[in-house]
Amino acid sequence: MIKAIKGTKDLLPSDVPRWHYLEDIVKKIFTNFNYKEIRTPIFELTSLFARSIGEETDIVGKEMYTFEDMSGASITLKPEMTAGVVRAFIEHSLGAQQQLTKLYYISPMFRQEKPQAGRLRQFHQFGGEAIGSASPILDAEMIQIAFDILKSLGLKDLTVKINSLGTTETRENFKNLLREFLNDKKDKLSEDSKKRFDNNILRIFDSKIEIDQKLLADAPALIDQLDDESKNDFDLVKEYLTKINIPFEIDPHLVRGLDYYSKTTFEIISGKVGAQDALLGGGRYDLLAEQLGGKPTPAVGFAAGIERILLACENENSFKVDELSIDIYLIRIDKELELKVSELASELRRKGLRVEYDYLQRSVKAQMREANKFNARFALFIGGGEYEEGKMNLKDMKTSEQKLIPIDNISEVIDNIKI
Repeated sequence: MIKAIKGTKDLLPSDVPRWHYLEDIVKKIFTNFNYKEIRTPIFELTSLFARSIGEETDIVGKEMYTFEDMSGASITLKPEMTAGVVRAFIEHSLGAQQQLTKLYYISPMFRQEKPQAGRLRQFHQFGGEAIGSASPILDAEMIQIAFDILKSLGLKDLTVKINSLGTTETRENFKNLLREFLNDKKDKLSEDSKKRFDNNILRIFDSKIEIDQKLLADAPALIDQLDDESKNDFDLVKEYLTKINIPFEIDPHLVRGLDYYSKTTFEIISGKVGAQDALLGGGRYDLLAEQLGGKPTPAVGFAAGIERILLACENENSFKVDELSIDIYLIRIDKELELKVSELASELRRKGLRVEYDYLQRSVKAQMREANKFNARFALFIGGGEYEEGKMNLKDMKTSEQKLIPIDNISEVIDNIKI
């Protein structure tokens, strides 16, 4: 038997209502902040991600699904969304249409990581990108959008962490300072952190390994090395978050792993999803548009893992969705009325009702079981002596009340259902 590929997961009909519930909240809150949806291709040129995320990151180095197409071009299934959104922003001159472009997305992503709870190789994210303003108020507003979405899902065990990476110059100076601090400790680092020491040293702060955390306990903090502009921006972010009642804590070791981040960076974590506790993360990336061939354009954004958020919701039992249900189940009493039942179902569906009926020539008793299985609000019996008298029997499945309705009066059926 052929099975789904490792690291992928089928979303069955019983799973989908929870996804719809989350997606509806995401769309509503982004729309309230006047963000517009964008959808970019599943795959892009590999160079897009190598240039934006960074050649030395884990994503580019060992996690991307990359292949050559028939023309010989190197193509990659998108491992994240920001690079594709900025590419589209540049390619379609969105900045010329509006000085500040506010976009959101819901999309699958692909990374060849070790599968675990809340982390798959095909996973899904939602997120937002605000391109065109350097205002730190926009940074705080982006955090607000992310926080409001999670709170609207009923999540309570949340921690908002913020930090500032400063300017590129500040960060490069700090990398040298960190190398000096770790130089005589390098041999004690974990194998992954040894590699990061040379290639992407800030990522050592992401390590969950105990020995790395101990070695970093007294490490210098980037936030203590900030330039005046970055300090002032970060103070404004903190002030605004306080004014809009979003609790936060400063995490001087929060660096984010992608090369394009600068200044404000943030994560929201949950205590309900295990070791991989980050539900979403983001920050400011003022240099990315220029790196991808566009004009210098400030921007800020975040991305959130849907599977991980739904796992947190499940563990907190934060929301329930209504059972799948239909408005009416048509029960055929006489076999020869199959065409009539089909015709009636078609008419009711075109009137906007959720309708089902039996396609398998089952007994009335079996059809009633099916109506209950679909959680039908009403059952409409067609056939028998009532049908010969020109009537159908409409049964309320909650109250068991029944009402005879003329066969040709479809509007009365609809009126009773929509009460």
